[in-house]
Formats: sequence, structure tokens, C-alpha cells
Amino acid sequence: MSDAELPDSKRRREAFHDERTMSVSAMVIPGREGRHIAKGCYAGRSVAVFTSGGDAQGMNAAVRAVVRMGIYVGCRVYCIREGYQGMVDGGDNIVEASWASVSGILQQGGTTIGSARCKDFREKEGRLKAAFNLIQREITNIVCIGGDGSLTGANCFRNEWPELLQDLVSQGKITKQQADKCQHLHIVGMVGSIDNDFCGTDMTIGTDSALHRIIEAVDAITTTAQSMRLKD
Repeated sequence: MSDAELPDSKRRREAFHDERTMSVSAMVIPGREGRHIAKGCYAGRSVAVFTSGGDAQGMNAAVRAVVRMGIYVGCRVYCIREGYQGMVDGGDNIVEASWASVSGILQQGGTTIGSARCKDFREKEGRLKAAFNLIQREITNIVCIGGDGSLTGANCFRNEWPELLQDLVSQGKITKQQADKCQHLHIVGMVGSIDNDFCGTDMTIGTDSALHRIIEAVDAITTTAQSMRLKD
């Protein structure tokens, strides 16, 4: 069958990857970065992005990139406000993002979607609430932007996901069909930390700006010292 005879959905999928690497995840397949991604190739899937822990310059740029790339590939993209606390609380803290909703945030410091410490998420009951809120929106792909603690929490959440689904089904909060549909949780971690102390990345989000601030401060002190004729 020629490319012209393929159904549109299959042609979109094959523009990015072949059937052998087909995955239910809406995330880019490792090792295939740089490949052309067809517009709308992940239509019908949902992605959520949140920031957690201490803020770092560049988090807003990362949020904007996730939202707009998600929309480009056809996903429903959600922003989770106030980090893990928003995931646990649900409601208006999990809002669907649009292309325009992330306009004009590149130059802003901090994180426009908020960040907060969350004691509730450290307990299983809190993680059950978070899982329930995600399943209600069929969110099975999460982008976590944060430091070591935030990413460790995300990995714990992913490992515990099957057990959380079973508990929610047994409690009658979700149906078996919902659990089957959301049986896999896919997480991408983006390191947002000015410390640059995380393995697997050359420079974390926020490091470059932090170094610039240090250099600016040192330059200011140097010029003051020179003006006052101070000696070492």
C-alpha cells in the first residue's frame, strides 16, 4: 500500500515512528529525538505539566514548551497549579491549557502556575486523591519540572500507580474500565534547580541565570572596590 493510500491517522503515526515502537505514551521516544513529529499524531491523549519545589528561572519557558508542543501533537494539555498540592486537591487546580494561556510568560521569573510543598502527597491517602483526580481527566502522561525531591516523588508515584488503581477500584471510586484505560502512567522529569547537581543533564533549568546573577554581583563589587581604591 502506498503512502497516499494509508489512512490519515496511520500516516501521521508513521511520520514519527514505525509500528514496532508504537506506545500509548504521548512522550517522545528516547533515541529518536530530532525526528520530525507530525502535527496531531497523538490526538486524543492527555498530558499534564506542573512545577514543584523551589522555583528556578526558566520554568515558565519549560511550561510554555510543554503546553505548545502538546497542543501541536494533538494532546489535551493540563496545567496543575501549586505542584503536588494542586494534584491532590484537584478541582480548579487542574486546568486545561490553551496556546494563548502561556503567552507572555517567557520573561517572567518564578513559575506562573505556582509551586508548593505538599505533606499530603507523602502519604498514600494523598497519592490516592492525586491518582483519582488524574484518572477523572484521563491524564496518564505527566511532565514534572522540579528538583531531586520532586522527581523522586514522581518516580514513587509511577511505581505505585498499579496499586493505587487497584485501591480506587476496590473503593468504588473508579470503574474497572477506567483502570484498564489508565493502567500506565508515563512521567518525564525536567530538572528545575539552580544547583546544577542532578545527574543525567549538563545544565539544569535555572543554572544559567543563577550564574549570571553571581557574575553580575561580583562585577558590581569589583567596580566599587576599584572606585574606593581598596586593596586585597
